[in-house]
Amino acid sequence: MYKFTLFRSIRIIAASALLTSFPSSFLLAQTAPNTSAPLGVSQPPGVTNTQPKLAVILNSGSASVSLIDMITRQVVKTFPVGKEPHHLMMTPDQKTLLVANAAGNDVVLMNPITGEITGRLPSIIDPYQIGYSPNRKWFVVNGNRLNRVDIYAANGTDLKLAKTIKLAKTPSHIAFTADSKIAFITLQDSSQLAAIDLETQTVLWTMPTGKVPAGLWMTPGDQYLLVGITGEDNVQVIDWKNRKEVKRIPTGKGAHNFRPLGDKRHVFVSNRIAPSISLIDMQTLEKTGDITGLPSGPDDMEITPDGKTMWVTFRFAKKVGIIDIPSMKLLDVIPVGKSPHGVFFYPRASWE
Repeated sequence: MYKFTLFRSIRIIAASALLTSFPSSFLLAQTAPNTSAPLGVSQPPGVTNTQPKLAVILNSGSASVSLIDMITRQVVKTFPVGKEPHHLMMTPDQKTLLVANAAGNDVVLMNPITGEITGRLPSIIDPYQIGYSPNRKWFVVNGNRLNRVDIYAANGTDLKLAKTIKLAKTPSHIAFTADSKIAFITLQDSSQLAAIDLETQTVLWTMPTGKVPAGLWMTPGDQYLLVGITGEDNVQVIDWKNRKEVKRIPTGKGAHNFRPLGDKRHVFVSNRIAPSISLIDMQTLEKTGDITGLPSGPDDMEITPDGKTMWVTFRFAKKVGIIDIPSMKLLDVIPVGKSPHGVFFYPRASWE
């Protein structure tokens, strides 16, 4: 029932072969510690084979968090966290997990190992998606409900609002240039991409995209932006420097969010409606395969630091799935709360 189909060969250390699954050499090569990935999303320095024990799942529709024992694959605790928790991320020092409560207008601080709540940042308005710039200087908050982007001067979790920028309908996901000069924002309900100058907090430009753009991913070297076109069935490749579309990569209906494999070349994209998960080669800008036959609504993804297992939230099915990456097969599903969105564990594979 659960099937992975390859469409083209994958180059591994200058050797190409038509594969039916990922070889162990490929997996080992992509699990090396990362020291150059964007702050707030990289594997902690020095971590190689240590495996996470606790998965944190945000139940957006239940206003709660579920904690899963990753060994027994059982929910050990579910507790209220705030209204509409959607996205989460680590602080740049890798010590605190931030949970953004979009309708609760605050950000919860959690211990990333135990899941214990350690504090709250009040009056963070409509924090749907959040992100630190790579240089740690800026904290960007997308107000999905209120059509605004708030830019904070950041010193860890000490945040000072620099400016609120009104944008078109439904700011969604965020990506940054490596030099932290520009933040890119998808605008779901106006089908646009916006670029914001972080130093001046001004909009540099907007450009049209496909219908309902959501997830954003910058390819290596800041060459292209990949945009998940949720209202269609593809990933749009944008040459952001020249503000033009390069191509569309067909993936599946409801192309939505990204999670890099960790080898600086391949990235997964979840197709919410299909339901499936596609793998894209960022060098060739081609799809290399699909994981199909999944529960409904695949959304956010996270990968264990050994690169062997991917955890996925299924928003419409109220479940979390565990996928074996070498075989690309769904191993197990775990019932959680309503509309599970964000997924996190520590440590994890590099985001690059």
